[in-house]
Amino acid sequence: MQQKPSSAYVHIPFCTQICYYCDFSKVFIKNQPVDTYLVKLMQEVDYYELPALRTLYIGGGTPTALSAEQLDVLLTNLEARLDLSQLQEFTIEANPGDLTAEKIAVLKRSKVNRISLGVQTFNDRHLRQIGRGHNEAQIYDSISGLKQAGFFNISIDLIYALPGQTMMDIEKNVEKALALDIPHLSLYSLILENHTVFMNRQRRGQLHLPNEDTESDMFAYILSELKRHGFDHYEISNFAKPGFESRHNLMYWDNAEYYGIGAGASGYLNGMRYRNRGPIQHYLKAVSEQGHARLHEEYLTKAEQMEEEMFLGLRKKSGISVARFEEKFQLSFNDLYGAIVDQLIAEGLLKNNKQQIQMTQKGLFLGDTVAERFILE
Repeated sequence: MQQKPSSAYVHIPFCTQICYYCDFSKVFIKNQPVDTYLVKLMQEVDYYELPALRTLYIGGGTPTALSAEQLDVLLTNLEARLDLSQLQEFTIEANPGDLTAEKIAVLKRSKVNRISLGVQTFNDRHLRQIGRGHNEAQIYDSISGLKQAGFFNISIDLIYALPGQTMMDIEKNVEKALALDIPHLSLYSLILENHTVFMNRQRRGQLHLPNEDTESDMFAYILSELKRHGFDHYEISNFAKPGFESRHNLMYWDNAEYYGIGAGASGYLNGMRYRNRGPIQHYLKAVSEQGHARLHEEYLTKAEQMEEEMFLGLRKKSGISVARFEEKFQLSFNDLYGAIVDQLIAEGLLKNNKQQIQMTQKGLFLGDTVAERFILE
């Protein structure tokens, strides 16, 4: 019998502000049936009869868009239903603009032990340009409030290659991030997604982004500065002080299975990838009628599973273990990918280590384009 996953993701789809670059499953919180949503969320949790969890992650949307009372209801009910005796990491996403003292107090009473803060940039002008609802001062207030409450496992998200952003802006952002004295940073280059304000502006020629060379220089600068300050670049977009790597996210990159709960959430169970219904009313109705809200269910073929193993594993600094791959799929790695690996090593995109397939710095910057070479026709 297959072992049940030991990780779960819980989605809170509400935001107090919709950012111009975001295409996640979310809605503006005003006039939404938030309390009903929290009730149905617990019904879905009950449906899956989750085992003891090692990692639990509440994301969004913005979980801290909930009121302090609603946040308390969410956390209290989750903790009452779940076996958290084996829990190693319990992360919640938060926004500097709505992380009040009352909400920090609620988090302090809960079993949450890691906070992921959506900072994006320290530049107030850029924050306004990307549609964020907070300012630089609120970032410092939030970090200070969290530390005073005893939270030290704090991560922040930063975005680089924003419209009009220069290398000097990047240098200031990195300097300010390091000054926060926190153990984890996630850094993403701006990606234009369909159905976002930014994509619409780009199509109208109204978005002026740094060119690819500048973006590459930004990436290289961020890498060298964080490395110099003791951060390990353990995954394409993630940097941690030793021991503070995100265990939940490593679970994704190890291609492990997990429960996805909430409107628009994705999960991976028994070889099946699924996505829940996104619109709130559709989600509420589905959970009421069948206990879950799965809409797209896809059982992966062996070839698709191997593709995912390569795509996800290559994101990690540690890369892909050839022995683990062969044990998992009962196939010769060299027969499948030997020629591709040799070619990528020759191009300077992979390191020359045949037992552990790892990207070089140049390979990491190109990310998915390297991984795509492993798709077998």
